[in-house]
Amino acid sequence: EPGFAGQSFMPEVLPKVERFARWARSRGYRGEIAVDGGVKPSNARSIIDAGASLLVAATAIFRAPDMAEAIAALKDPR
Repeated sequence: EPGFAGQSFMPEVLPKVERFARWARSRGYRGEIAVDGGVKPSNARSIIDAGASLLVAATAIFRAPDMAEAIAALKDPR
């Protein structure tokens, strides 16, 4: 669902990302799989684990008290 800046992440998309990633990789797709919308350090690991390779996280970075810290947390999600 297209939304607006700052929207919440929709965890129900994770199985769709996983299904698409499996389908795409089985057909030789080597490009990025991007997820946008509510991405933040606390959910980045589950999004990556589902198969995304590119995370769009503008609000999580630009509204963070420390943007460098937010970027570091997204690059190394726990």
